[in-house]
Amino acid sequence: MHSRMDNEERELLAAFERGELESIASKAELARIKAAARATAIKDRRVNVRLSSGDLLDIQAKAMEEGMPYQTLIASVLHKYVTGRLSEHPAPLPRPAGKR
Repeated sequence: MHSRMDNEERELLAAFERGELESIASKAELARIKAAARATAIKDRRVNVRLSSGDLLDIQAKAMEEGMPYQTLIASVLHKYVTGRLSEHPAPLPRPAGKR
């Protein structure tokens, strides 16, 4: 396995094995990542969903911000919704014309 690594990867692995690296993730971030992993760990069914191009681009951008694949983000959001940990917020009422 080491033969497929470039020099930078070998150096990082060596530093890790020497115990020189520390996680920079906060406890909250680690909890979020673990929850996302649990929510998507058991994948025994496939679902195809049609999305608008704009929604897909927004989802992919949000997933990139969160540091996860967009499919994982979608699965996590759906899991949170069906388990009651994510709820809809009513849309704000439109403002009357001419008022700010």
